[in-house]
Amino acid sequence: MEKLVYLILSKDKDKFNILFVGECDKTDDESFFVKHPSYKCWIQHSGSEKLLYLAILPMFESNGDRRKNLLNKIVTSYKPACNSVDAAKVKPDYVIRKSEKTNSESEKFSCLCCGSEMKPEQILEKSTLFRCISCGLSDTKLNS
Repeated sequence: MEKLVYLILSKDKDKFNILFVGECDKTDDESFFVKHPSYKCWIQHSGSEKLLYLAILPMFESNGDRRKNLLNKIVTSYKPACNSVDAAKVKPDYVIRKSEKTNSESEKFSCLCCGSEMKPEQILEKSTLFRCISCGLSDTKLNS
C-alpha cells in the first residue's frame, strides 16, 4: 500500500459507522492494521473483528499534506470514535480583530429593511459585519 487514506468501519445492521481514519505513505507490512495502535479501540467499538471493514482511497499523486488535510476534514465532519485524540484544531482562514473605534466613532448605516441603525458586530481583517438593532438583518461592508 502506498499514498492512501483509509477508513476502518464497523457494520451495525444495515449501516456502517466510521471508527477510524488514517493515512499511509507506504507500507509492505501485511499486518499493518493488526499492529496498529488503535486496533484494540476498533475491536472494542465494533464488538468483533468480524464486523470490521476497510475502505481505501488511493491518492497516488498526492503529497502528505493533501492526505492529512482530507483526513482532518473527515475527522472534523464524522468524529470517528477512535480518532478522538488525533483531531487537529482547524484554524480559520480569517482574523477577527478588536475595533479601535468606539460605536459612536464608527460609520453609521441604516438598515435596508426597516431603516433602523446598523451596529458593527464583528470586525474582520478586510470587512466588518453589521447587524440591525431592530430587525436583526446583517450586512457586510469592506473596510477602507
